[in-house]
Amino acid sequence: MILVTGGTGLVGRAVVKELLDNGFAVRCLVRDPEKARLLLGDASEYMPGDVMDLASLLKAASGAEAVIHLVATIREQGERTFKRINVEGTVNTARTAVDAGVKRFIHMSAIGVREGPAYRYAHSKWQGEEAVRNSGLEWTIIKPSLIYGPGFGFFDRMAQSVRTSPPPFVAYPAGKTRFQPIAARDVARCVVSALKNPDAVRRVYEIGGPEHLTYAQMFGIYLDVNRIRRIKLPVPLFLLRLAVPLMEKLLPDPPVTSVELKQMDIDVITDPDAVKKNFGFEPVRLRDGLACIA
Repeated sequence: MILVTGGTGLVGRAVVKELLDNGFAVRCLVRDPEKARLLLGDASEYMPGDVMDLASLLKAASGAEAVIHLVATIREQGERTFKRINVEGTVNTARTAVDAGVKRFIHMSAIGVREGPAYRYAHSKWQGEEAVRNSGLEWTIIKPSLIYGPGFGFFDRMAQSVRTSPPPFVAYPAGKTRFQPIAARDVARCVVSALKNPDAVRRVYEIGGPEHLTYAQMFGIYLDVNRIRRIKLPVPLFLLRLAVPLMEKLLPDPPVTSVELKQMDIDVITDPDAVKKNFGFEPVRLRDGLACIA
């Protein structure tokens, strides 16, 4: 039995499917089992709870052979803070895995994670990584670049930009930051491959798709795949840094936040052949991956 936290999320859906396809029994820790069953089907077991509820975590982890920890937040909202979810939630999950006698632990982090409170999201994920490294578990840390796939994600923010820009224009953040977008199903293949490989214990894998792309290049591919014809207007980052705090005050769900804008200081890339070298397959290119979900 494999326990998955965050099974209903963008990556979680793909991971649950990949586990089932590989013959694993799957248990998901979820807030609403009925909603999860509608989303993921009847093949998995669903246990109510969350990563801030130690009793529900321990119950879910009991009898599991491994835990795949996917729960994280990239935006703070109410009690869903970086510290609470990305740090304390990871600490709780690792500790209860130890208490339940689980040996194997796969932790989802991200490329660009680093120590330093100036990058609040990245710092919180770094703290989560440290908790896993020091847990005593047989851990593996997977660090993807930008992930996309069915379910709300990065490219849905691009769709939001299209909706909120007056035709025939569409604004997007300019900048030279490079990304390496990877499909959720390819991330899932890496996760399950690492789970099955004893040589992956105590290893960190940075993974991404086969292309290094700027935001402008990704935006162009997104518009082209979805047959959206707009005049693209690059907005300099210094102007966005002035505008975004106001957007955050006026909009309940802005296209970009100050934390996300700050992260654009950092390239989110690794070796373009990282997946092939470490997991033996070629990840899909962005254009082909988006075409499958368009």
